[in-house]
Amino acid sequence: MSASTATSASASVNAATRKARRRSAALGVAAWVVGIGFCLPALWMVLTSFHAEADAATNPPSIAAALTLDGYRTFFGGGGGPTPWPPLVNSLAASFFSTVLVLLLALPAAYALSIRRVRKWTDVMFFFLSTKMLPVVAGLLPVYLFAKNTGLLDNIWLLVLLYTSMNLPIAVWMMQSFLADVPVSIIEAAQVDGARLPTVLRRVVAPVAGPGIAATALICFIFSWNELLFARVLTGVVAGTAPVHLTTFVTSQGLFLAQLCAASVVVSLPVLVAGYAAQDKLVQGLSLGAVK
Repeated sequence: MSASTATSASASVNAATRKARRRSAALGVAAWVVGIGFCLPALWMVLTSFHAEADAATNPPSIAAALTLDGYRTFFGGGGGPTPWPPLVNSLAASFFSTVLVLLLALPAAYALSIRRVRKWTDVMFFFLSTKMLPVVAGLLPVYLFAKNTGLLDNIWLLVLLYTSMNLPIAVWMMQSFLADVPVSIIEAAQVDGARLPTVLRRVVAPVAGPGIAATALICFIFSWNELLFARVLTGVVAGTAPVHLTTFVTSQGLFLAQLCAASVVVSLPVLVAGYAAQDKLVQGLSLGAVK
């Protein structure tokens, strides 16, 4: 009787194991299908960038069309058009300096909201969140009038200030959750040794929360790099950014699809390189606080 019971239990366990493996395999296949589906538009953009304009404009698209580098030659000024280097440099400068300012301001703010909590800190967090509820276009006219009256139109530093203010609430929210996992004991030990607040932030909090800070910096950099609305309205020839430069491929003569795809690939590369270089820190940072 006991032997038959054990055999039945073993068979049930094996059946459950096989069912779990089939379910895991099905979920894996579904995840791959969804992942490939998300990558298909990017892969199609890359393929189209290597086609001639006539082949890129066909309907239905010609997948097996001849490959060429004409789109990239035109983007880099080979066709006699404007070169992309000033817009790329402007985007890099605006994204880099705004990200640095965001980190310098968000770190002490997150410290006050997570480790040395100020009074009514939840109200402060809600205020930061409420600043993202206003549609960006609603503040476009006041910002434009301010820039016009102060002579800051077509100035890269205006974009730095705008991107800093736009990304600061997100950075504070992210870093507050990251810094909440920093052990208070090591901060108190540093303070006992005579470390002041700037030293604690620089030598104790920043190294421990390094992955979270890296994740925050990357997200703020991506948001700044991809911003178009303010850059399109507030800049011109001098301070135009890379996304603004992409709009020049949509002209009254039509849409130059192959050139636009080539330009989009080049403009996407800095963000992809930054994400690949910081992928370890990004995964660690986004997983902080997930398991208590």
